[in-house]
Amino acid sequence: MPSTKDYLEYILGQLSDLDDISYKAMMGEYIIYYRGKIIGGIYDNRFLVKPVKIAISMMPNANMELPYDGAKEMILVDDVENSSFLRELVEAMYDELPAPRKKRK
Repeated sequence: MPSTKDYLEYILGQLSDLDDISYKAMMGEYIIYYRGKIIGGIYDNRFLVKPVKIAISMMPNANMELPYDGAKEMILVDDVENSSFLRELVEAMYDELPAPRKKRK
């Protein structure tokens, strides 16, 4: 089931204190970027983030879930109501995330 635009807007609103949050629609789901790096996405109205060390340590009891069949597991962020936690999480993850890939010409 594709994610709703309402859920995307809710998550973006929760992250609105951060500069340079963006998204890209992809096959009914949404990839979320922070300062050009992919932090995770919205899949089936779930906010999932990449399982980098700091995210795992900040959410030690979080469930690992598949965003879609054939994908790598990601961390389910279940405390999406806590905007200050989301901001801290995303900022903490930034340095551990891989640099964006160079676009092909």
